[in-house]
Amino acid sequence: LTMEMKDSGSVVLTAYHPHSPARIPGMEQSFAQDIPPGHSPTSRKSLSRCRRINRMLSNESAPPAFSRSNSQASVDSTSMEDFWCEVESIKESREDGSEEAMLLEFKPADEGELEAEWLQDVGLSTLISGAEEEDGQALLSTLTRTQAAAVQKRYNTYTQTLRKKNKHTVRDVRDIFGTSDSSPTFETVPVSPVSSNGIQLPGQKPLWKSVSSKSCLDCGIDKGSPSIMEELSYDVSFSESISVLPKTQEWPKNQRFKKEDSALPKFVVRKSRFGLTEVGDLSPEDMKKIRYLSLIELTAFYDALGVELKRNRVERVRGRENGLFGVPLTVLLENDQKKVPGIKVPLIFQKLLLKLEETGLETEGILRVPGSASRVKNLRQELEAKFCEDAFDWDQVRNNDAAGLLKMFIRELPSPLFTVEYLPAFITLVEKISKIKLQLQALHLLIMLMPEANRDTAKAFLQFLKKVVANEGKNKMNLWNVSMIVAPNLFIYKGKRANQQEMQAAATTAHIVRLLIRYQDILWTVPSFLISQVRKMNEAAMNNSKRQLMFDKGVRKLLRRKTMERERPERPEGAVTFPPYLQSDIPEGVIRVYAPLHSKVSMAIQLNSQTKAKDILARFHCENSHGSSQNVRGQIQSLHEIGGNIGQHCLDPDAFMLDVYRANPQAEWVIKPKAS
Repeated sequence: LTMEMKDSGSVVLTAYHPHSPARIPGMEQSFAQDIPPGHSPTSRKSLSRCRRINRMLSNESAPPAFSRSNSQASVDSTSMEDFWCEVESIKESREDGSEEAMLLEFKPADEGELEAEWLQDVGLSTLISGAEEEDGQALLSTLTRTQAAAVQKRYNTYTQTLRKKNKHTVRDVRDIFGTSDSSPTFETVPVSPVSSNGIQLPGQKPLWKSVSSKSCLDCGIDKGSPSIMEELSYDVSFSESISVLPKTQEWPKNQRFKKEDSALPKFVVRKSRFGLTEVGDLSPEDMKKIRYLSLIELTAFYDALGVELKRNRVERVRGRENGLFGVPLTVLLENDQKKVPGIKVPLIFQKLLLKLEETGLETEGILRVPGSASRVKNLRQELEAKFCEDAFDWDQVRNNDAAGLLKMFIRELPSPLFTVEYLPAFITLVEKISKIKLQLQALHLLIMLMPEANRDTAKAFLQFLKKVVANEGKNKMNLWNVSMIVAPNLFIYKGKRANQQEMQAAATTAHIVRLLIRYQDILWTVPSFLISQVRKMNEAAMNNSKRQLMFDKGVRKLLRRKTMERERPERPEGAVTFPPYLQSDIPEGVIRVYAPLHSKVSMAIQLNSQTKAKDILARFHCENSHGSSQNVRGQIQSLHEIGGNIGQHCLDPDAFMLDVYRANPQAEWVIKPKAS
């Protein structure tokens, strides 16, 4: 059962598929109360109402029959007050007509449809169509044991469903995976007691090492926090590491987390010899493959934990095709890129963030204290009319009003910033997974899954929130405060129904936002095991193409052999023709680096085991310090790996070049500005 809302402008948390929790007496009556338009949510009446809502969701008011959220049970009622006041503020904003109503409808899934959609989303639509396409074969050839098991499980369900429905013949799973049984079992790979991604087995003492931040990426460090950090590794897939945990292990039924910022653990990512790779360092083509692999890995990860990976199926709602608010991110970017080529975050969103960063970071209660509803409404209308002509006066905008516009922009996106489809997975990672390290790994894969426009916009937003928290001494907004305010703006959408179980997800969503803010530097780093799989995928595709090309050439040569033999000059006996990349006179371990923007455009460099990318950059800078233009000297240059088994890869300055060269000997090496 779901809770009917008597007004049309209510909000719904999208965390769950609708279930049937028991109704709580008085809940419908409380939400049905009318509030005069423009009534300030910080007034006594509205504030007391926030507290009533909060009390209803506390331990004392919930009936014994209701199964409460694990995370909600761990947070006292007063700490949730900011969340419910923000929900109330959003509700009032919609009641007075400041925001446009838009309802996302979930569509039920027929048997087998979810599996078919999953196979399509991971780039394996060929398993459904039966076509022998190279991309699908290349992807399958790179999967780990647990990833292959996840694909096999979904494909088994799909084929069994089709057979029940007496539809067309489908390929047998044994033909795809080469197994003798349609439901094979996978043996656990023996590993050391502490696996490579730092999961500690029960009954063992921690073996974490204190590490230096110079050679790693660290997150979650506070002045008053312990100096010992927990090390993460991206060398082995998360699901493979999980598979070594004993099957008898049970997650705590009532996990608890503290709202203090210092309660979050400190994680550090040790750089491998390949360095670290950020999301923007890879080509769009390779990032598409990262998305395929991330969904497969996420599914395998949840399978290994015994957790169901839930997913929403939503009827696509087309947003406005022009304007600023309520317009899809892709449409905004398409329009903005006509003015600023290559832009990744909508201009209006950038300007709102810039306004707040310039004048609002030290404002007490920023984000929490609402602006004037009437002013925000008028500013929105004025922005819609004047922003594109650069005629809007930003000096007139007060900081709290700018914060209100920022939150309104996020709420009014036709599809939530973190996408409707996987919002249930975000909630599940907190409510079903107890260890923060495992939560972080699941969250990491979900970030890799996001569409490019959503991921880039979310990154800009979280960077701003990090700056807000950094100014806590003046604005009185710590990490938990900010998370409480931001959560309902990210994890709610407009609708007519809300069930009690969804409302209980308040603390859960706030904890997710807290993880996003605190660990954002880790979350926007591409795991190295996924990059390795992309390399293997590209190599498999290249080998398939070469075989096809050789076959085509063989047919043509057979048809034209006599003619070609007449035209071909005589060659010495025993001569061998090498492919172009082997005809070069560059010896092993030497690379030729190109720098088209410098006066000295190329240089052959001998690599050794200690040569790093930054060493090559420094040598070029020294050689070209006087000959390059002022513009080139002012730009931040990076060394790029292009071609071979990668599309394009902006290298970490600390990457050891001999290791990268050996991983991709056919690549070209180019120095150019890093994409912003």
